[in-house]
Amino acid sequence: MKLTRRTLLGTMGAAAAASALPFKAMAATQSIRHFWWGNPTRDERTFKVIEMFQGSHPDIAVQGETIGWGDYWTKMATQTAGGNMADVIQMAHTYIHEYVQRGGVVPLNDYIGNGIDLSHYDAGANDIGTMGGDLYGINIGATCPSIPYNKRVFEEAGVEFDPLAWTTDDFAAACEKITSSTGGAVTGSEDMSLYMETFEIFCRQAGVDFYSEDGELTMTVEQVAAWWQMWKDLRDAGVVEGKDATVQLDKGMADLGLIRGTTATTFRWANQTGALQGLMQDPLGLAIVPQRAGLQSGHFVLPSMFLCLTRDAGDIPAALAYIDNWVNDEETIKVLGIDRGIPPSQKGRDILAPQLNETDAMVVTFFGETQSQILSTPVIGPKGSGEVRDSFMRTGTEVVLGNMSPQDAADQFIHDAEGILIRASR
Repeated sequence: MKLTRRTLLGTMGAAAAASALPFKAMAATQSIRHFWWGNPTRDERTFKVIEMFQGSHPDIAVQGETIGWGDYWTKMATQTAGGNMADVIQMAHTYIHEYVQRGGVVPLNDYIGNGIDLSHYDAGANDIGTMGGDLYGINIGATCPSIPYNKRVFEEAGVEFDPLAWTTDDFAAACEKITSSTGGAVTGSEDMSLYMETFEIFCRQAGVDFYSEDGELTMTVEQVAAWWQMWKDLRDAGVVEGKDATVQLDKGMADLGLIRGTTATTFRWANQTGALQGLMQDPLGLAIVPQRAGLQSGHFVLPSMFLCLTRDAGDIPAALAYIDNWVNDEETIKVLGIDRGIPPSQKGRDILAPQLNETDAMVVTFFGETQSQILSTPVIGPKGSGEVRDSFMRTGTEVVLGNMSPQDAADQFIHDAEGILIRASR
């Protein structure tokens, strides 16, 4: 199974494979399904948790179903329309509003303290999963944007920078230095022009969120054009990955330039660093997404994902026991690690602390060191925001291929995005 660009664009192209591997308890009298988007590391951890849960709950059989990000939402939409959703699903902040509005996920208020114990959670940890006073999504891990970089390549190129304070100018200079010092064998970075998460930070630096609280589009043509122009300039200078690689939206993690040794940086959510490092020999470092000089910080922290109970859940007590196990069982927390994010409770962080490897410890340290840069939480996108994301990548691809100028593409994208949101609100 491949972790692709679409796993990032909120986290990009779908993995080709899917799996549904049930673990049947011999005496099981109850049965539930759990559906999540994954990658090989995540899937291994999750199936282990299912196996452990069934060992302690022999009356409950759990069928695990996993697939890549892009295909996940297609299958989710099909299951929702067909009334065949899994009992427990993994949910992203970019889609939770949409599935609440569809009636696909149900409120959990009545079950908190009555099936699910969240008494140890950080204050505000579940705010984004709460709408209209009802809790729909339980935060199972916090994460933040990051730029993983190849430390050896940076050091050998003589790049000196502050990973917690570098600017877009510093980033461009680093890309030039790395590309020059390696004779072009390694470019400074993957072309991130199609990553909407990095663009969101770019906008927030100028005090602009993507959406207003009432679901209106607030990102501007000027910001979109400036973003695509910045990356066009880097492409034209030859210091970032070329267009042929950039438009391959279905690349798996193993095919990223950072992993293949042809680029020195990429974008990933911080909790994915361990999966990256597992595919590399060279050590990774973590930096913030570069800031525009003179502007405010655009950095933010979000739940990496939620667990939700669906309207099609057939055995609610069994599903609640399974969810509660995820957030309270010590051995489960240990197995899950920080692959899905840093636990949103001190209890969870204390459980994990003794077992963190060097990479995971670096992620936790980075997460803590960037807290002072957080000014606000992004406004979560309304229904239709997933389609807006697809339009951003599709239109941006035309810029990468040289078929549209950044300005013309920005005009087209904003026009299309406004139309998408109008249709979605009907």
